Amino acid sequence: MKKNILAYFLLTIALMFSVSSYAAKPKKMHVTATAYNSVRAQTNSNPSIAAWGDRLKPGMKAIAVSRDLLRKGLKRGSKVKISGLPGEYVVLDKMHHRWRNKIDIYMGKDIRAAKRWGRRKVTLTLL
Repeated sequence: MKKNILAYFLLTIALMFSVSSYAAKPKKMHVTATAYNSVRAQTNSNPSIAAWGDRLKPGMKAIAVSRDLLRKGLKRGSKVKISGLPGEYVVLDKMHHRWRNKIDIYMGKDIRAAKRWGRRKVTLTLL
């Protein structure tokens, strides 16, 4: 009887650790990354307002995501790390329906920085 109780206890502990380690594993996505600015030529007549109504300000670490990535687990307010860039970025904007597997990194009004970034393949880690 004591052996059965000990076996159930050990099995329960093992399951708890295996489930929690699986749940804590960060999700990674390989995407194309470009950059954008809050200027009328790149957005609309109110370039500081993102698609969900968030106000963008230069210096923010924000990204826009293609809508297929929304279906893959990214959502408004999700925090991500972008390979090759320091810090964490927040999903605050979404892109036009035509884009797939793509993010746009917000670079304030610094058009030169956005052009220098260009187009790159990066790995996103969902935090």
